[in-house]
Amino acid sequence: MNKTVKTFEGELELGHLDMLVAASARDMWVEELQELAETDERIVFVTADGGYAGKENEFRLKHPDRMLPVGIAEMDQVGIASGLALCGKIPYINGFGPFLALRTLDQVHTNVCYPNLPVRIVNTHSGLTSASGPTHYNIMDIAIMRTLPNMTYVIPADANQCVKLISKSVDYPGPMCIRIARGAEPLVYTEDYDYEIGKAIIAHEGNDVTVVACGCTVAFAVSAANALEKEGIGVRVLDMHTVRPLDKQAIRDAIKDTGKIITAEDAFVINGLGSAVSDLMADEGLQAKFKRLGIPNDEFPPLGDSYELYAHLGYDPEGIKKAIREILE
Repeated sequence: MNKTVKTFEGELELGHLDMLVAASARDMWVEELQELAETDERIVFVTADGGYAGKENEFRLKHPDRMLPVGIAEMDQVGIASGLALCGKIPYINGFGPFLALRTLDQVHTNVCYPNLPVRIVNTHSGLTSASGPTHYNIMDIAIMRTLPNMTYVIPADANQCVKLISKSVDYPGPMCIRIARGAEPLVYTEDYDYEIGKAIIAHEGNDVTVVACGCTVAFAVSAANALEKEGIGVRVLDMHTVRPLDKQAIRDAIKDTGKIITAEDAFVINGLGSAVSDLMADEGLQAKFKRLGIPNDEFPPLGDSYELYAHLGYDPEGIKKAIREILE
């Protein structure tokens, strides 16, 4: 049985990044790693284009012998991390998501996943959050990483959940990829809760329709659910933070209880979260009205502010509300 956790009330105001409460997972995960490294000598931090500013620099100053900046050489970054893992270390690597997902795929496939090593890949600038155009949008990583054998793929709903994930990831078996945004995003949960990799969280109760979301779209879906609740529409929001392994039972329960499924993700819809859900439905013959929200992969998204693009592509809170009304018709 999936636990329901209390989330924010009201609706998000996303214009000009005006949110209810926001925080940066990109900062907070490094703070958590630094704290964990105090008592666990296995932890090492391998960076690419960074390491000398912000929270990464704080880690370097605190643990200079366990910080390895390799420069703009992500393929070497993965190879070094693999070697450290073979020596009994638990390496965490981070960098711009599109480069760690695309440029290093051969190394991740052969040097990390094939030997099943505990390398933690933290993909920053998730989805459209880089606001730097098609070359820097991290929109194919879900499609790639969730297909790799042995890989666990996790997309925290907010910065606080990311901290919980980092703590849980230390002793989790095998390789793991963690997807986080470039900057601050809305905080979803307003109470503490037990977090489990691979176990979805019910972020909003409802029995008319289910929105399965991950990352920033969890906050968007909760905002939409809060608004529609005033109209008598009950929206269940599933925080599917772990795309692989997928919480299949949570999907089965949602189909049984609501019969209508919408998936929402800040990524290409092809082979993303929506595809993972539809794969399960096809494999098990599960029947429900179904719609995927995300980025269509018939062309690259244009350059722009991420929140303007979410609205343009139809998976901001207003877009999710529109999809819910349509699927209920």
